[in-house]
Amino acid sequence: MASRIEDYAMLGNCRSAALVARNGSIDWLCLPRFDSAACFAALLGDENNGRWALAPADPDATCTRQYIDGSLVLETEWTTATGKARVVDFMPFAGEQVGITRIVEGISGRVDFESRLTVRFDYGNTLPWVTSRDDGTLSAVAGPDMMVLRTAVEMEGEGMESVGRFSVGPGDSAPFVMAWGPSHLPVPEPLDPKRALDDSLAYWEAWSNRCNDSGEWSDIVRRSLIVLKGLSYEPTGGIVAAPTTSLPEQFGGERNWDYRFCWARDATFVLSALVNAGYHDEASAWRDWVRRAVAGSPGQLQVMYGLAGERRLEEYELPWLKGYEGARPVRVGNAASSQFQLDIFGELIGAFSHAMKHGVVLHPEADNVQAVFLDHLADIWRHPDEGIWEIRGEPRHFVHSKVMAWLAFARAAEQKREGLDPHYVRRWRSIADEIKADILAKGVDPVRGCFTQSYGSTELDASLLLVTLTDFLPPDDPRIVATVRAIEEDLLVAGFVRRYDTRSGVDGLPPGEGEFLPCSFWLVENYVMLGRMDEARALFERLIGLTNDLGLLAEEYDPRTKRLLGNFPQAFSHVALVNAAFSLAHGYSATADIHATPESTVPQGVRA
Repeated sequence: MASRIEDYAMLGNCRSAALVARNGSIDWLCLPRFDSAACFAALLGDENNGRWALAPADPDATCTRQYIDGSLVLETEWTTATGKARVVDFMPFAGEQVGITRIVEGISGRVDFESRLTVRFDYGNTLPWVTSRDDGTLSAVAGPDMMVLRTAVEMEGEGMESVGRFSVGPGDSAPFVMAWGPSHLPVPEPLDPKRALDDSLAYWEAWSNRCNDSGEWSDIVRRSLIVLKGLSYEPTGGIVAAPTTSLPEQFGGERNWDYRFCWARDATFVLSALVNAGYHDEASAWRDWVRRAVAGSPGQLQVMYGLAGERRLEEYELPWLKGYEGARPVRVGNAASSQFQLDIFGELIGAFSHAMKHGVVLHPEADNVQAVFLDHLADIWRHPDEGIWEIRGEPRHFVHSKVMAWLAFARAAEQKREGLDPHYVRRWRSIADEIKADILAKGVDPVRGCFTQSYGSTELDASLLLVTLTDFLPPDDPRIVATVRAIEEDLLVAGFVRRYDTRSGVDGLPPGEGEFLPCSFWLVENYVMLGRMDEARALFERLIGLTNDLGLLAEEYDPRTKRLLGNFPQAFSHVALVNAAFSLAHGYSATADIHATPESTVPQGVRA
């Protein structure tokens, strides 16, 4: 059985990621990329679907664990009745070679260990042919995939697993080096495990030491940024939303989605987090990924893309996997990639404006791309859409989507760029005014005086917390203050923010999910914007208290069971944490800074 979501650590090398449980079992690994088919899929099934368990043979062994400072190198110290030992787990930075290295080291006494390797390609469905080569290399091959394991520990076949038993004492070291390769090519070259460890630590130290100070929360911000870096696909600059698929938003439910893709919407929030933290190179790489991914006809703009900008992300199910704690179906691909989501246009234009404001130079084609996209948006902004939450019910006129359409024209009209045609500026400003009037006439509850989820509805939606962070209206406008108050009254559950009332049927799915952590961080920023600093600090500290022992967050939290829910670790949650921390540290809303005009500032001291 898989461990609790919060019991996992992430290993990563900016190519892919692995999840290793507190008990020493690697239960999820996709190679050679984040979105490749898993070779360890026990997370969504059981040990027969692939895993690599490495732990003391003593069932009463206890452990503590930590990341070696500033890295995604995991160190687990085990204590048994006979001694102490540590296991160092990491994914090496080895060019095109991808895999996992595990080094067992004796500390005191003697500790007996057991390694159980179960490789199953194609998401736990394909049993490989396992052979031992003349040089002692263990090889597992099926179809296009090959996995090799190099170790001095003798490995024997037991059932359908490769098992090694050994012991370590003080000064002893037992390395295991596993690597993936295409089955039609020679086996991957051997790595020196100690040198690979030193290289990995040097890489992470050099990267994490560049992080700007964020006050008293610098450590948790730094950890979140390391997670974000670990979720980046270095060859293209893309950043995946999470390294997993189908971890449920409700235990036993069917809200199980594949998040191993790059969401264009995240460009805005990611750029803010990276720029605030001082990572301009990474911000530029992400900007370039976005520009390449969205290139082409604006009518074909997608909400998400593959790691290299791939557009075909067909969704299908894996019936042989029973799902995490029985939550089915297990899905691969994501049908939301073909949805119409109006807000994407505003997020992209806002991201370009934000990049320019902070010195991230845009590509020379950016002006032309922006003009073409805005011409298309002028024709479609009146259409209903599936919205930020990618509903699978009937499209609606979501207020957040309309405000993001307004944002696109408003930001474009405000840009100070040499050679920008004044005709375009006048047209964009006129359309922005038209959209704003439409929203104020149709998107405000006449009784409560707050914005609503969609035109003609009285429902609320946490995406309105982003609406309030734009300069659509001043922070002290009664409709802004009323919206924050209404979300507190209707969507706060045990002090955390729910996206919307899933019982309304708006999303076309059965009701039920956890409280959405990014939305809760957005409320922190709203409190900062309104000058409610004590409440902002209290909520932020409650939220960071939900991170696991390694500082990792999932997408949602269930306050009833006190467990994390959804894909893990979640980039959106960590980006929202970073932006909220910078807001608190500097007394302004970092996300509002994305959406606000280059000249505007966020007034302080306004209270709801």
